[in-house]
Amino acid sequence: MEFDTIKTSGGDLGIRFLGHSSLIFFWAGKILHADPVSGEADYTKLPKADIILITHEHYDHMDLKAVGIIRTPATKIVGNREVGKQIPETIVLNNGDTQIVDGLKIEAVPAYNLRHERAPGEPYHPKGIGNGYVVTFGDLRLYIAGDTENTPEMKRLQNIDVAFLPMNLPYTMTPEMVADAAQMFHPKILYPYHQGETDTTKLLALLQDQKDIDVRIRTMK
Repeated sequence: MEFDTIKTSGGDLGIRFLGHSSLIFFWAGKILHADPVSGEADYTKLPKADIILITHEHYDHMDLKAVGIIRTPATKIVGNREVGKQIPETIVLNNGDTQIVDGLKIEAVPAYNLRHERAPGEPYHPKGIGNGYVVTFGDLRLYIAGDTENTPEMKRLQNIDVAFLPMNLPYTMTPEMVADAAQMFHPKILYPYHQGETDTTKLLALLQDQKDIDVRIRTMK
């Protein structure tokens, strides 16, 4: 498992890349799991969660088995309303909501498809259901986009230091969509994730002239 460290005003933020959209963040003694899924790691060997962030209810983002392994009686689970239907103790955030959870500011950003559909009129991710999250670690604002395309709400984000943007066709974004969004809100560090078979070198080429965006490729199939 790859591991990155990024400095914040509250100490180093550690990021462990498990796979697909499953991540772990380590900061100020807290452990935050994002979209835990058993197929991406052996969660019995990973640390318990203070917070579990779940972007939406699809099987490759919400796995009740993984959640059961890493949660404790004190664990806070944050999700959309569909997650809340399956995990009753969930702190439900709707698109646009902001809440302080275990000392961390968490903002829910709409996550949805503009173009890609499973059938005419049926987007893979309809508007108003899924969340992305902006989590504030000290002075660092980190955006986990979830399953989405380059929406107007994403493009209006401000002061994002680290962004995880999905690039898994046909469900989320093309490299061109990711580049379009990144050039609008200018994250300092950009991790494409949940990338499936998409060629990440295309994104590097598209953003090669954007010297203020540090594109980091990690194994997140």
